[in-house]
Amino acid sequence: MDYRAAKRYILAKLRTELSTKLYYHGMHHTLDVLRVARDLCKSEGVHGHLLKLVKTAALYHDAGFVKDKHAGHEFEGCIMARATLPKFGYVKDDIETICGMIMATKIPQSPTNLLEEIICDADLDYLGRADFYPIGQTLFMELTAYKLITGEQAWNRLQVNFLTAHHFHTRTNILTREPLKQRNLASLKSLVASYDEV
Repeated sequence: MDYRAAKRYILAKLRTELSTKLYYHGMHHTLDVLRVARDLCKSEGVHGHLLKLVKTAALYHDAGFVKDKHAGHEFEGCIMARATLPKFGYVKDDIETICGMIMATKIPQSPTNLLEEIICDADLDYLGRADFYPIGQTLFMELTAYKLITGEQAWNRLQVNFLTAHHFHTRTNILTREPLKQRNLASLKSLVASYDEV
């Protein structure tokens, strides 16, 4: 299994084929998820071969966006993984493990094992970080560009609903990200409440 070659391949594809309207789901997001997934693997005790599978899933988890559509991008990413990873020596069972991780990130997230929990938490790690608002702004810009949301009030209401429904899965993120996520949610709730004041 040649992880480095697979990484070079998919990053080159993302660099050249992702739409410039993907202000959030650009290559920078993939690299952030890769970094966080690697860190979560370390803190959750995932090493060796399984670490490579998690890192590969992080690289492919939003690769379906090269099709320039939001709906079904996880499925498209799995199609891409199944088509390309054998060329880098990945065996079928490992590819299916990777696809399980990718599909677990579909909202609402549905992880069934630790590896899937790690990818899910890495994907939405920013919800409990200090850069929540600037990263959220890039998602707002992207959804606006694709005409999937209209206006800041609708966006903030959506964020309140999303953060309320979301929960972290790994012990690491429950301890390190959940507290700030709750503070971010409280701030958004106050903001949304102000919309309804006369």
